[in-house]
Amino acid sequence: MPARHDTILYLMSRDWAGLPIAIFVALTTFLISTLVQSGGSLIRSIGFAVATILALASLRHLAVLAKARRAYPPPGCMIDLGGYRVHLLAEGTLRPNRPPVVWFAGGHASGYAIYHLHRAFREETRSILIDRPGTGWSDVGPFPRTTAREADEMVLAVERAGEKGPFVWAGHSFGGLLAANIARRRPDLVHTLVLLDPTPLETIVFGPRLSALKEMRRSAWLSGMAQLFGLDLAKRAEAKARLNPLYAKIIDATRDVLGVEAADVRNVEANAGHFFAQASIYRELSPEGVAEVAWDTVVYDRDLGDLPVWLVGPRDDADGDIAALPEAQHGDAANAQRMFHFFAATRERYLATSSRSRRVVAPKGSGHNFVYEIPDWTIGVMRELICADDTPPQERAV
Repeated sequence: MPARHDTILYLMSRDWAGLPIAIFVALTTFLISTLVQSGGSLIRSIGFAVATILALASLRHLAVLAKARRAYPPPGCMIDLGGYRVHLLAEGTLRPNRPPVVWFAGGHASGYAIYHLHRAFREETRSILIDRPGTGWSDVGPFPRTTAREADEMVLAVERAGEKGPFVWAGHSFGGLLAANIARRRPDLVHTLVLLDPTPLETIVFGPRLSALKEMRRSAWLSGMAQLFGLDLAKRAEAKARLNPLYAKIIDATRDVLGVEAADVRNVEANAGHFFAQASIYRELSPEGVAEVAWDTVVYDRDLGDLPVWLVGPRDDADGDIAALPEAQHGDAANAQRMFHFFAATRERYLATSSRSRRVVAPKGSGHNFVYEIPDWTIGVMRELICADDTPPQERAV
């Protein structure tokens, strides 16, 4: 089943896939109309009309996507990984004693989803954004999409781009899991690993079945299918999310700090491959999915030896956006309190991955998306790390 599932995702990720679907509808309608004893003409007329609408919608989608790609060319370089390319944007100049930094946003998002941190540091050091396959300007690449595969791809991309490490690898949420996987595979390329409230896979396995994660997987499938015919379900999803005031606040904060550059990327990402790549990699965000990839993906106690690891994020989940999850609002207060303790404890496990770990606690009241809600504080933490080596010894904090 997994292999067949990945084959389907691969085929559906091609933006021309809407045309074969339209042909399939027409052929199926014709076959059914010849088998029924009555009403065949009506069935044929309706089916052919539907097939025609789908074909025209698919052609329009291909035209709109081609226009967007002409209007928004990739700002960085396209790196060939062997039959498919990823987009890498590197800006700024390396300075003595200041390590270059590679940023990863949460979810399965493009580099531009964390553009505000890149923008803040490109004048201070070499700052690098990479569009994960299926995001931004990158090609979709082979399936299945997995964190382990993308860890290898990100390393290959920076090496083929000629970027010189060791790097600060900084990742938020699901991007933190990716950064941790890179550090485990290539410790020689790590100056410091910065985990910005990273995704702990123990949460997926032992925690409550979160409806939000299930919805992410379902939405990726539906959005990919709709996008083949030029239908953008993202606005509908955002409108639904805005019904929750906390999520509305996060959406607005993210949009405000990222700026117009990130808005341009959304035009380029209006393709089916973007969503089917999500559908593939989000399989990891289920107990069954974790079981399939655990050994290749989990970064566990002592896996990182003595690499410097900074774990940055809130201390008390009861203050943050996890409190808005339906699973925390059902049942009694004891159930909610247990959830908050559980999520906090699984996050802290990342400290055990290295003998040189450091905990940086976000201000009280901040949530999982603190990188957007309190960007100045986040930038201050990163500046302390990136600029630490060029601070005179007598001025360094002890």
